[in-house]
Amino acid sequence: MSTTTIRLPEDLKARVSRAAQESGVSTHSFILQAIAEKTQQEESRTAFDALAEGRYARLLATGQTVPWQEMRAWLLERAEAAREQAAAPGAD
Repeated sequence: MSTTTIRLPEDLKARVSRAAQESGVSTHSFILQAIAEKTQQEESRTAFDALAEGRYARLLATGQTVPWQEMRAWLLERAEAAREQAAAPGAD
């Protein structure tokens, strides 16, 4: 494992220490988790942007789209299926 030094403003360092303590982890672990979460978030955003760009390029190249009525019906079916799968509170 490599070592990297970061400089934190005192107020941020104190906030991180408090948050770590409230989470029941060391400050070091808290910082590692925060960096991992932010890295994953950025990687996901980049992948989403690339997927969107690819789909838009395909749309421009082919002109193929889904008619709104067809898409609306599909979305309504998905919403209804999700409602049916959701357990009512206290139904356990």
